[in-house]
Amino acid sequence: MKLRQRSIFTAVAAAALLVLSTGRMALSDSLGATTPSSASAAAAATSGCGKTPALRSGSQTITTSGKSRSWILRIPDNYDNSRPYRLIIAYHWLNGTAQIVDSGGSDGSVWAYYGLKQLSNNSTIFIAPQGINNGWGNSNGEDLTFTDDVLRLVENDLCVDTTQRFAMGWSYGGAMSFAVACARPTIFRAVAVYSGAQLSGCNGGTQPVAYMGIHGIHDSVLNISNGRQLRDRFVSNNGCTPMSPREPSQGSLTHIITAYSGCRAGYPVVWAAFDGDHTPSPNDGSTSTSGARTWTSAEVWKFFTQFQSGPSPSPSPSASPSSSPSASPSASPSASPSASPSASPSASPSSSPSGGSGACRVSATVNAWNNGLTEQIAITNTGSSTVNGWSLTFTLPSGQTITNGWNAGYSPSSGQVTARNVSYNGTMAPGSTTEIGFQATHTGNAAKPTAFALNGNPCTVA
Repeated sequence: MKLRQRSIFTAVAAAALLVLSTGRMALSDSLGATTPSSASAAAAATSGCGKTPALRSGSQTITTSGKSRSWILRIPDNYDNSRPYRLIIAYHWLNGTAQIVDSGGSDGSVWAYYGLKQLSNNSTIFIAPQGINNGWGNSNGEDLTFTDDVLRLVENDLCVDTTQRFAMGWSYGGAMSFAVACARPTIFRAVAVYSGAQLSGCNGGTQPVAYMGIHGIHDSVLNISNGRQLRDRFVSNNGCTPMSPREPSQGSLTHIITAYSGCRAGYPVVWAAFDGDHTPSPNDGSTSTSGARTWTSAEVWKFFTQFQSGPSPSPSPSASPSSSPSASPSASPSASPSASPSASPSASPSSSPSGGSGACRVSATVNAWNNGLTEQIAITNTGSSTVNGWSLTFTLPSGQTITNGWNAGYSPSSGQVTARNVSYNGTMAPGSTTEIGFQATHTGNAAKPTAFALNGNPCTVA
């Protein structure tokens, strides 16, 4: 999939000039009236929970704002109508399509939904909407209304966790994700904006939303100043301490990720700048782009999955800025920075492990390339009692070394590893599932662990 074609660049630039000249759009907030504005909203079961769904994975149509619009739905293979699922909407770029987002284009399934579908391990409902004329002009708020109507249809039929809705997109899709953050702050928990600008409007834009921005330092289509402007709106809205994050130098072929400090609890802002042009899939150590080798997928997945359902909001990533360059250039995502907003190898549990009957189930999914891999682990409390504070032990195959992780602290980095809860996910109610993960290097053996134990009790491996 050749995303960086000059024709696309020219079209995006033209769209930018057109939309920026028209000013803000008037948008409706038809869903907002029924959704709590607090980041600490407990998981709410939609009306689709408990139903036998009529919707099926694949292409869909809906009539909205007097027009027939198309979109693609992906339901987890093991869908359980009693379990509220995370939901991610992924907007395509100008002249892109929902079909390319859904399939991953020439990069294949590893890049479907910007690489998040594979990382999700059937834990997430995905939606790829199709823009009018392959763009997101959002005239009179029609693209936001389209989003509202699709969400309403899906949630009336499927079981969705209304505290776990996310939006993301690149270029014009990033602009649409920003418009969602501005106009639907009580609907979406967080957004990820890749190489965006204010092209789709910003109705409202005064309330906090967890925000991640990704931008190339020499973007020839939408200058990085556009991305900084979008980011700074939510630095202000989220109460973060203003700063000028470090960014990599041109020619370094690296990226730097910064987590802002001082943000309101549950509303982090993260900024990822990379030495590259207009692309959602940069590769450290190379001027080429590849969805299979980029670091962006794991970082956005880490950002989204730090938020847990329940009465307590997730903390901001750090009490001080976490800004670090990626490691020495390489062609694989194993060079991602070790300082990340939601994980630290030395993290310790927020409380001493206690409670629970010891019953647990673990499933693990590995995505491997060359000499690197990511592993997503889902831990389910199948016992009858709540677990307060947990540690998960497992043994990595020989040659694997953890370089960074999310939603847990990992120690040591190889051999028999213990993953310990962090401050916001130490409680596991009966039947609940907690997702953690890590990135690692390997010397040829990319297998996953064969056994896991939760608080010393062996788990069933799914």
